[in-house]
Amino acid sequence: MSPRRSGRSAATGAPEKLAFLGDPRHYPGRPGSVKVIETHFAWVFLTPRHAWKLKKALRQDSMDYRTITSRGRGCRTELELNRRLAPGVYLDVVPLARRRSGELALGKPGTVVDWLVRMRRLPAARLLDQALADGTVRPADLAAVTKVLTAFFRHARRAPMPGNAYVDRLRARTRQNGRALRGPAMRLNRRRIDAAIRLQLEFMARARSLLASRARRLVDGHGDLRPEHVCLGPPACVIDCLEFNRDLRRLDPAEEMAFLALECARLGHAGAGDELVGRYRRAMQDEIPEALMHFYMSQRALTRAKIAAWHLRDRRFPARHWRARANSYVADALRHAQAAVRRVRRDGLPSVVGAGRPAP
Repeated sequence: MSPRRSGRSAATGAPEKLAFLGDPRHYPGRPGSVKVIETHFAWVFLTPRHAWKLKKALRQDSMDYRTITSRGRGCRTELELNRRLAPGVYLDVVPLARRRSGELALGKPGTVVDWLVRMRRLPAARLLDQALADGTVRPADLAAVTKVLTAFFRHARRAPMPGNAYVDRLRARTRQNGRALRGPAMRLNRRRIDAAIRLQLEFMARARSLLASRARRLVDGHGDLRPEHVCLGPPACVIDCLEFNRDLRRLDPAEEMAFLALECARLGHAGAGDELVGRYRRAMQDEIPEALMHFYMSQRALTRAKIAAWHLRDRRFPARHWRARANSYVADALRHAQAAVRRVRRDGLPSVVGAGRPAP
């Protein structure tokens, strides 16, 4: 008997679901414990062997998970996309159903009230952010991560666009970030925001031919390549891609690597990020100029500042935490924009710098 589906947005309230899923008796094999982690957009329930992810019923920017149907669709998309980089981790999509008795049940027949993604639980000590903090990252670990990423970028679905359209898209992103961060309610460092945006726009004007040449390299990528999403293994893998918007995953692989390098540096381990980028350059034969990497890092930092600023309205967390985080990313965006423009002003750029050939 298959679960009956419901498209209603809130047939069962979040408190009832969380209470049920926080109880170890409700999981296969009745594990001894369940650890609950809340993120911005989901709850994750950790049993000794598995991680179960329940999406929040909310709408944010280009993501809309307010209905059971949309969350189920999102879970299936998450499963499919993340199997590209972590095939042994993403196992299946499991229904949370209400039985005829009125009780909730996980993975059993009944009326579906929500969906969860079931994953193999990864060892926390082998996630890149924790391994960097512990000082346990070895050159072989970075080589393994690079091998996974370069294989992914070579075989990912191609998503090129006309060069001028790509530059226009980057410019639109910059201006959108600016509008979001300059809101009076944000109370962020306006001087730094204005300076970072001005320099990003100057780089795009000076390096238009370079950026246009990158447009043919775009792929349907990961979209959120941060150290906490990289597992050193064995085997190495990458989890938690941005599943809800294909356009936000339409990226130059160099931008994805720049974001990973930015986040490694923010953890105090810029050398690891530099090593990953260097290995990527050699493996992909993509001699990306430093100016371009700084520009991409600046763009991603400003986008991360915007995301942090969104949470200033979330009363569950102190506003000062998110404001400090947003301002920290703005400072990073400004520093990398200055570095990008300084290199272009000083050295200029070849007509098509480091583009080599499109990834095979």
